[in-house]
Amino acid sequence: MLLCGPSGSGKSLLAARSGLPVLRLDDFYKEGTDPTLPLVADSSDIDWDHPGSWDADAAVTAITELCRTGRTQVPVYDISLSARTGEDGVDIGRTPLFIAEGIFAAEIVTRCRELGVLADALCLSRGPVRTFRRRFLRDLREGRKSVPFLLRRGWRLMRQERTIIARQTALGAYACDRDEAMGRLAAAAAGRCAPSTRTAA
Repeated sequence: MLLCGPSGSGKSLLAARSGLPVLRLDDFYKEGTDPTLPLVADSSDIDWDHPGSWDADAAVTAITELCRTGRTQVPVYDISLSARTGEDGVDIGRTPLFIAEGIFAAEIVTRCRELGVLADALCLSRGPVRTFRRRFLRDLREGRKSVPFLLRRGWRLMRQERTIIARQTALGAYACDRDEAMGRLAAAAAGRCAPSTRTAA
């Protein structure tokens, strides 16, 4: 089960409440020293909301390994440092479904579908103002970046939210609110969504 949506839309909270194993796709961000990182237009800020700031190939590899073997190794990423600080194991055992959540999850919908490991793909939407407030308070509480950076990023993302959702749905994710998402998660866990012969994300 792939779970995407704008930063601050409640993906991590929904994933935790689902009771399913979770793969954090944010751990596949590139490190801050990577020369391929994209920049915000007309700015020296790194654009951490651009898919180019993320390692899609490594994420897909981890998802397919979980589907094939029930376990995989993933990086441990510290957003405040913009760096990988180690590696950790994810083990889902024989669970028939797990959630892979992150703002770039929609970028790999087609690849996961072609690999036969996709149960469903959801895009959470809460509304630009609510998402801005939740994202800013979370990032401030966790000390993710400097306050000026968070304000610049937050204002930019609030203006772009509808465009972000449109892109993610065009890539194959289904836009829904929290309640509908929980219903689709329950349906997937019961085997009533897109069928797959293997453990599915």
